[in-house]
Amino acid sequence: MNGKPFFEIRGLTCNYRGIPAVRDLRLSVGEGEIVTLIGNNGSGKTTILSAVCGVLPDYASLTGDIIFRGKQIRGLPSHEIVRRGISLVPEGRRIFPQLCVEENLLMGSYRRNPRKTELKNTLDEVYRLFPILQERRHSPGGGLSGGQQQMLAIGRALMADPGFLLLDEPSLGLAPLLVQEIFEIIQRIHKKGTSILLVEQNARLALKTASRAYVLEKGRTALEGPREELLQNKKVRDIYLGESF
Repeated sequence: MNGKPFFEIRGLTCNYRGIPAVRDLRLSVGEGEIVTLIGNNGSGKTTILSAVCGVLPDYASLTGDIIFRGKQIRGLPSHEIVRRGISLVPEGRRIFPQLCVEENLLMGSYRRNPRKTELKNTLDEVYRLFPILQERRHSPGGGLSGGQQQMLAIGRALMADPGFLLLDEPSLGLAPLLVQEIFEIIQRIHKKGTSILLVEQNARLALKTASRAYVLEKGRTALEGPREELLQNKKVRDIYLGESF
C-alpha cells in the first residue's frame, strides 16, 4: 500500500461488559485495495466491522481511532457513517423477508437520499451485477435461495454508492458453485474502484482474493502482510489453510 491510508484503525480496543473482544488493534486499507481479516470464531472480526459501522451494542465500550478519508468516524451514528461512504454486508444477510427484492434494495439508498435519476442508475447497475434480482424484483426477499439472499444483501449495500464496502462472511452457508459466483462478483465490484475489507471463514479463498491480510487471535493482530507472504507462512498453512493447500 502506498501513500496515506484511505481507511485506518489505530489502537482500537472494544470490551463487552468488561470482557475484551478487540485489543489495541491497528489496521489500514488503501484506496482501491482489498484487505482480509482471518481468524477463528471469537477472534474479534465481526466486532471490528460493527465498530467501524457504529452498530455495536449499548453495553460495548470502545476506544481508539477509526479514520476514514482523513476524518475520525468513531462515535458517529451509523446512518452518518453510511452517508460518508461506508456500507456493511452483515453476516447472515439480514434482509427484510416480507419486503420484495426491489424494496429491500431501495432500503439501502435511504440515507443517501439520491435524485430519481441517480437512484435509477444505481438500481440498474445492481441489476446488471445480479440479473436474477431483476428477474425476481417483485418476489418477497424471504422466498429467495441463500445465494440469492446474499446477492440481495450485497446489492442493498451497493445502493448507498459506497467507496468502502465491508463484507462479513459472504460465503457462509453457500454451496461451492455459489461461493465462486459471489467472489467473482466481489472482484467485479473491486475493479470498479471500491475498497473492500473482507471477513471470510474460507481463509484460502480470502487470501486469494485480497492483496493483504491480518490474522487475528483473541482480539489482537498475530500476523499481517501481503497475501503471498501469508500463503507461505507455516502457521497460517497449518491452522487456517490445512495441510492439503
